[in-house]
Amino acid sequence: MGLGSWWRGSGAATRRQPGDTALLSEQAVLAAVAERLTELGGDTWTVDGSLVTGPGGTAVAVGARHGEGPAHLDLTVLLDAGRPQERRVQDCLAGVEADSGPALRRAVEVWASTTGLALLELLAHNGRFAGHLHPDDADALPGWHAVHGGIAGWGTGDRHGAVQDWMLARPLLPQLAPAFPDGFDRDRPTGLSLLFGSGAGRESAEVRVNGAPHEVASKALLALDWPRVAEGTAFARTFVLLTRPQDG
Repeated sequence: MGLGSWWRGSGAATRRQPGDTALLSEQAVLAAVAERLTELGGDTWTVDGSLVTGPGGTAVAVGARHGEGPAHLDLTVLLDAGRPQERRVQDCLAGVEADSGPALRRAVEVWASTTGLALLELLAHNGRFAGHLHPDDADALPGWHAVHGGIAGWGTGDRHGAVQDWMLARPLLPQLAPAFPDGFDRDRPTGLSLLFGSGAGRESAEVRVNGAPHEVASKALLALDWPRVAEGTAFARTFVLLTRPQDG
């Protein structure tokens, strides 16, 4: 798995390999999320019942497993645990069916290096963990302050990093903006997750808005000219947290 960000180079890379499968354990996920956020941010994140709690009243909660195939777990990011309804962002942890071991660690690493970095940057607000895009930036989504998490890539074969490299080289928010003609609720933060790639003769692209699939944006992402690989697989994911300019 390779990690990077399109606004400032790229980070160290490791490679993802297939993992074992088993049923997901909520406590295993919480423990892995707490450990990785602590490693990345330096502050201590701890498991407290059904939450991972961190600095500044932030927390992460695990939701239900659903869907077919590789496990898909809802993760709720609470930007202010004291106001869980107004300051919550739905997200997900996908592509793993293991409650321990390499498969779970890889899935949590993808989430932490995308969504997790955006969360840490919202706390730090100094550009250490993620990039900031202001509403008038050419690479931004018009009208919104964006905290752009890292870009995680994974796959198999000689071109496993092709989709990640493509996303590192170009911003996607302006290209997807027409898919959101009605905008978003300006009284709440909005989380956008993008996951796309190809392999084994298939290609897929999914955009989620606060955890819910957005059909129009997903089709728009699928239609872009990102590289399709003929052999092996190549996928990438990123996460963007949108807030009102005065909140960012």
